Order: sequence, then C-alpha cells, then structure tokens
Amino acid sequence: MDKVGGYDLEIGTLIAPIWPPDGGSAMGTQADRDRFVAVVQKASEFGYKLRKLGIRTNNVIRIDSATSVAEWAKNPLENTKIIAETFRRACDVAATYGERLAAEGEICWGGMQSWRTMLETLEMVDRDNMGFQADMSHTFLYLLGYNEPKDRILKTDFQWEDRAELERGLQFLTDKLRPWTIDFHVAQNDGTVFGSGSHDKTGRHCLPTDPNGKLDIVKDAGYWLRDENGNPNKVFDHICWDGCMFPNEVMHKQETWNSILETMIKVRNAHGWSV
Repeated sequence: MDKVGGYDLEIGTLIAPIWPPDGGSAMGTQADRDRFVAVVQKASEFGYKLRKLGIRTNNVIRIDSATSVAEWAKNPLENTKIIAETFRRACDVAATYGERLAAEGEICWGGMQSWRTMLETLEMVDRDNMGFQADMSHTFLYLLGYNEPKDRILKTDFQWEDRAELERGLQFLTDKLRPWTIDFHVAQNDGTVFGSGSHDKTGRHCLPTDPNGKLDIVKDAGYWLRDENGNPNKVFDHICWDGCMFPNEVMHKQETWNSILETMIKVRNAHGWSV
C-alpha cells in the first residue's frame, strides 16, 4: 500500500490466476474446478484487504474459463453448464468478500469465444456479482467470428475501409454486452489474431500509434462508455490499458507510456465524468 500510494496511484481491478497448475479449468475435473474456486477465494481475500486499506478503488476481479475452445466444442451444452456452475461457485465465494467477477471477453476461452456464447454463459451463471470485462482489442474480435464463425457480426465481405459497417457491428456488439460490462480496457487492434499456448487465435494488441490499428480508439470507446442514448453510463470507477502481448523492450520505452496515457486521457475527456 505504501509503495503504490507513494506513486500517488490506486489499485483497481485484480486478476485471479485461475490457470493450472495452481488453478484449473472451469470445466475440468472436480479437482480442477475446486482449485479454480480456491484461487478466486484467495484473490477475493486480497481484494477485500486492499479495499479495507483504502488503496483499492473498486471490487472487480477478472476471470476466464481456463479452457480451450476446442475442448469446449466437444460437448458445448454440457460444458457450458459446467463452466457456469464453476463460475457460480466462484461468485458465491467472491460475494462473501464483497467482490464481483468479470469474465474477460477474449476469443480463446471456451464458452466465452463469441458474443453469443459469452451471453449464454453469463445468463446461465445467474449471479448478481457476475459481469463482463470488455477489452477493445480482445472483444473486438467478436465482430469477426474467428473462433465461432456462425456468430460473426460483420458482413463476410467486410472491408476495413467500410467504417459504416464497422460502426454497425460495434453498436450491435455493445448493445448485447454493455448491460453486463463492469470493467473496461482501452486498447487498439490490427484485425489479426495471435496464437500461442492456451491463447489460441486471440486478439493482437497494438500500441495506440500503430499505423495498422483498425479502431478509432477515442470514438469507439464511447460504444462501451456511453449508454444507448449516448449518455455516459457511469458504470466504471476506472479504465484500464491492457499491456499483454507487448515484449518487455517495448514496455520499457518512455514513448510507449506517453502514447498510452495520452490516449487514455483523451478517452476519459471524451466519455468520462467528474461526479
């Protein structure tokens, strides 16, 4: 608390490290699922303590299913039920510490790989402290249906020059998932996928200055940060930048952070609020 506070910073969203070996798949064996829930309990306890100390500003913990799309696809209906039951148990544990869980909208996770499968899982969990984490890069890939082609939102002949079609897709996507969204990542994406290990075919993050970026970051953030009437929805205590998939040498450059913070301030100025 002293170190973070010494930089005049606060702690926001936490991540529960629910992956093996310490955790386990949310649709794995009973032992796997028990480890998943146990890790969420530890993260919730840490989160509660940080809030009591006054250094943490919200009560959101990010999770995913910790399983591949290929494994999930072997029995979609049954596997979604198992994931939902594990998430439900995790929600109940988190609730005892006053914490909420946010399922990350990333296409590499089974039962979460498209807007439709994500909604089905969230609805099946049926807990007040279960929500969605929208990442402008990861969740952007829901538009293209990489890991669930039948749930593609953009036209199959879509061209990146067609901004009107892209905005139609973003409006559809956010109308579906915005009501569930309790955590938000500002990000850029170049429209391609990246795959390694458990992160098979997932969204590639770009720096905000990347010439291949497909998003108008500041404008497109508004689809998540404003309601259907265009008013700031005032759901989030803070916004994040997801720095995963950038090599360390990029993260150690001052210009990297200058561009990221400049972009985040622009998003806040465009869609934020003071009270």
